[in-house]
Amino acid sequence: MAQSSCRCYCSVPCCSNNKHKFPYLSFHDFPVDAEIRACWVRAIKRDEGPSFKILCGSTYVWSQHFTPEDISTSASGRTRIKKGATPSRFPWNDWGKGRASQARQPVYQRARKHFRAAVLDESQEMPVGDFTEEALPVGGVAKDHDYAYHPSPGKLDAATRRIQELELQVLSLEREIQQLTVKQQQPLIFKFCVTDEDFRYYTRFSSKEVFTVFWESVYPSASRLLYWSKAQRTAQETPSPQRKLPLIDELFMFLCRVAAGLLEKTLSSIFEVSLSTVSRIILTWTSYLYQVLGSLPLWMTREQVQATMPDKFKLYCPQVRAIIDCTEIRCETASSLLLQSETFSNYKNHTTFKGLIGIAPCGVITFVSKLYTGSISDIEITRQSQILQLLQPEDGVMADKGFQIEKMLSQVGATLIIPPLKTSNQLSTEDTQKTQAIARLRILVERVIRRVKEYHIWDGLVPLSMAGSVNQLWAICCVLSNYQGPLDIKGDKPV
Repeated sequence: MAQSSCRCYCSVPCCSNNKHKFPYLSFHDFPVDAEIRACWVRAIKRDEGPSFKILCGSTYVWSQHFTPEDISTSASGRTRIKKGATPSRFPWNDWGKGRASQARQPVYQRARKHFRAAVLDESQEMPVGDFTEEALPVGGVAKDHDYAYHPSPGKLDAATRRIQELELQVLSLEREIQQLTVKQQQPLIFKFCVTDEDFRYYTRFSSKEVFTVFWESVYPSASRLLYWSKAQRTAQETPSPQRKLPLIDELFMFLCRVAAGLLEKTLSSIFEVSLSTVSRIILTWTSYLYQVLGSLPLWMTREQVQATMPDKFKLYCPQVRAIIDCTEIRCETASSLLLQSETFSNYKNHTTFKGLIGIAPCGVITFVSKLYTGSISDIEITRQSQILQLLQPEDGVMADKGFQIEKMLSQVGATLIIPPLKTSNQLSTEDTQKTQAIARLRILVERVIRRVKEYHIWDGLVPLSMAGSVNQLWAICCVLSNYQGPLDIKGDKPV
């Protein structure tokens, strides 16, 4: 009964092992002795016949069907079955049950264990063991397939309730995720600007409603903006690459720089973008808003001026068309002596930029000149600003005593309204009343200029590096101040 070295198959029922599958185990021929052979045949529960014949060299029994005491190993390592030994370990006896108990549980048993763990509460959980004969259905007949197993109705109800609870949890989590996503995607402006007071601080717009009207008016064209750096590289009107910020946040960044006076380094931290991106966005929106706002018809017609003129103007100077005045913005001192002399203002005793502003009697800015060097006079800036070309015959222009422009106005048929000049030691009663009336009315342009300078970008010295865009920023601030509403001549409250 030596071990065969060929490809062997075990002849025990329900055993499909072979030499190819277990090359390290031995397979043994049936014994030649008739009595022992008959014992083997009875042990494996197979009778010789047409379907089973014992042939030498082709009919084997696997060594695992013998007990360890029945097997002997020679010095050369060859395994043999002791004389008289009979196979005794099969699936249908104790050895078979032991093997089954060590095998992996069927899928329906494993599914039942997970099902109970998921459905039952902690107080109702029961330890789930292996299926035994006691767990089999009545009659001792097990289901033929795993999928044929059905849990009890009570467990199905518990599972249904648990599924409903989990579905509600999933819906709740989906809502939270959606809210967090929307919150992250919400423009930064609506996180900083919640009330109208916030909008006035960060943007200088009087309210959220006014800002919304302005945003809706510029959005169609702003959506096709090119970044300043890309516009420098190419003249093609192709869309810019994907923006790092929502378009409304780009406008908000520009307003924070101009209106709130926040530095570019601060804006870089707030909006979580690079410093170069901040500079590029501010330059882009400066150029864009200058083009858009500069195309608005600021100059009011004579009919519009008369329709919006306050009663005090109608009483003292009904022919007034515009109130003009000059204002100056301090700038850095250039190293060049020639530039210093051109920008030095004797009135401010500092280097400045100087501009002319004209307003209607209702307090709306209707004319904005470009900025000139601080050494220019009021008369010269009036001539170069081309405001005279907008005037018509019989128009009145109100100004202070420094504007000696009667001759220039007379060329277009307009008149100058200024306080009477003192020709004697004391003004007459009529001149005093006229001086007081003009002073009370002309102060309106001073309040408008103060409103423009409340854009905090003008708080400090204007760096010479801004000289290329200072005219654009000045015009933008003047036009945007109109969105705060006209001023009443009695105070700063909008009419």
